[in-house]
Amino acid sequence: MFELQYPIGKFSYPTHFESHSLETWMTVIREFPTRLNESLESVKNEVWLKTYRPGGWNIIQVVHHCADSHMNAYIRLKLALTEDKPVIKPYMENLWAELSDSSQVLPSVSQDILKGVHTRWICLLDSMKDGDWEKSYFHPETKKETKLWQMTALYAWHCEHHLAHIELAKKYT
Repeated sequence: MFELQYPIGKFSYPTHFESHSLETWMTVIREFPTRLNESLESVKNEVWLKTYRPGGWNIIQVVHHCADSHMNAYIRLKLALTEDKPVIKPYMENLWAELSDSSQVLPSVSQDILKGVHTRWICLLDSMKDGDWEKSYFHPETKKETKLWQMTALYAWHCEHHLAHIELAKKYT
């Protein structure tokens, strides 16, 4: 079951900054909306409701979750760039996935959101100076400070993680 829940493995925060890794992570974030759209091109009718594992989200919920999560990430980035170690607002992603907008709204709406959010997100990432990458935010649930270069690694992983979920769900149709 672990392989289905974490098809690319669990995320592990990097402990030191490397510019070549940063470029790789930014490329993943930059290309995510296109890669997501390509992955979803073959999804038809009842396949949208397939899950990647028993008890997991269906493809529609995964797409809407990515929009929810990446909007939060973008806001967290902006907060960290404009405030001194802001405390971020956690959210209950599992409960968000059960709300009506995660089941009754077409996934194309979140695909459009992702295109826009990622365009703005990459604009900010591309404009950051060396010192900006050391800025951070504080997560009150985990009680951890996350530097922006670590956040970039996390969300690059998040992109790949959910693309893998979609591919698993498509395979089990």
